[in-house]
Amino acid sequence: MDDRTGHRIVPDVTRRADRLPGNRYGNRPTMKDVAARAGVGLKTVSRVVNGEPGVTPETERRVQEAIDALGFRRNDSARVLRKGRTASIGLVLEDLADPFYGPLSRAVEEVARAHGALLINGSSAEDPEREQELVLALCARRVDGLVVIPAGDDHRYLEPELKAGVATVFVDRPAGQIDADVVVSDNFGGARDGVAHLIAHGHRRIGFIGDMPRIHTAAERLRGYRAAMEDAGIPVEDAWMSLGVTDPERVRRAAEEMLADPHPVTAIFTGNNRVTVTVIRVLAGHTRGVALVGFDDIELADLLQPGVTVVAQDAAALGRTAAERLFRQLDGTLLAPDRIELPTRLVTRGSGELPPSD
Repeated sequence: MDDRTGHRIVPDVTRRADRLPGNRYGNRPTMKDVAARAGVGLKTVSRVVNGEPGVTPETERRVQEAIDALGFRRNDSARVLRKGRTASIGLVLEDLADPFYGPLSRAVEEVARAHGALLINGSSAEDPEREQELVLALCARRVDGLVVIPAGDDHRYLEPELKAGVATVFVDRPAGQIDADVVVSDNFGGARDGVAHLIAHGHRRIGFIGDMPRIHTAAERLRGYRAAMEDAGIPVEDAWMSLGVTDPERVRRAAEEMLADPHPVTAIFTGNNRVTVTVIRVLAGHTRGVALVGFDDIELADLLQPGVTVVAQDAAALGRTAAERLFRQLDGTLLAPDRIELPTRLVTRGSGELPPSD
């Protein structure tokens, strides 16, 4: 059939068919459909689906064949209403694209899987409002528990959820203004060890480039830097310290200013993996050797020349410890919130062992 323009009109058979009963969109097979196909009662299908006893092998086989043929999937919503548990937990990260959070997220997922739970995760983008919005959205979906890397410093919005029984563990940074379980690395001690390592190799003018000072980890690493310098009797100049966003342009500018000073730093301690990567790029353009120690390991750090010396955290251990503690809360075996601090490890590869150039 043609219209007035000469174009051929093809009847919309597919769309009409989609509106007919029994089409493959919007009509999932039910237990009633399985029962009818297998020739059994609804209770029998329920027993097979839920792994309950009382069904003969032959009947179970027929029900399973019907399930496979129809593509039936159990609807867990009704089970949630009956049991009050969703067998799901939420994970709120700072940035899903940050390599540091990959092993942490995977470890949480593995623990959740071992407990028969589904993991739902999302990113706060270091925005306290977005963190709160995401956390409460997960609670509205009735997750059983939360593992949170906090972006904000006031978590009183979670108090009603905690009272309602939502198990919660904070990781990498503590919660603000509430009592809650937290699993962190020894940020202060790790930074102090990294800077002390540079001092032991003869450095006295050591720069520190870190994240925003309101972030707990950044503040603790700055405190560790200051402590190491003070222990060695080295006065710290303001020009040697730079904290702010980890945007490459800001970090690059900070590093270049430290290196262009009439009395430039001979070593730099970087506060996290993103800062380290930018500083490596800056140092690659300088002929004068500058020592470098970074907090957090980075990919290919051992293949660079020289290899990058780092203070390494065990991100997987952070995630695993937090998740295991979460499920202990859900099992009712924990009584009071606790703080668990995991050690860091200094990994020497060459960049932190360079002597001062003057």
